[in-house]
Amino acid sequence: MATPAQQPQKTSGSLGRSIVAVLAGMIAGAILSIGTDVLMNALGILPPLGQPAGDNPLLLATAYRTVYGIAAAYLTARLAPNRAMLHALVLGVIGFAVSVAGAAFTWNRQPSLGPHWYPVALIVLALPTAWAGGWLRVRQMPSR
Repeated sequence: MATPAQQPQKTSGSLGRSIVAVLAGMIAGAILSIGTDVLMNALGILPPLGQPAGDNPLLLATAYRTVYGIAAAYLTARLAPNRAMLHALVLGVIGFAVSVAGAAFTWNRQPSLGPHWYPVALIVLALPTAWAGGWLRVRQMPSR
């Protein structure tokens, strides 16, 4: 019988893989969102950077950012070495914090960058989208 010191470590390298999983989700979400923003700007759907946007373009941006948030959380959960949902929710907490910081930074900016509902929507949706992405991944996993 092997002693505890001789048994293989299940957590060996899992912290590193956890960090990579969360970073991969963050990077994927950012690339998808910024890439789509650039495309929407080039097509004239979104105004130039720093210019105010109206409700309709921001509603579209909210929709694709929601989808991308779910996809990013799914990726994070998929790459997680264990506890897929926890990893997805960590990504959601980071997204929540970034959204709060973005709202605080732009809230009273003059001239206004657009209606206040948009940054509030990003804050409100950060955790539900992370949960949805994690849930999609957990559903695919075999039962224990």
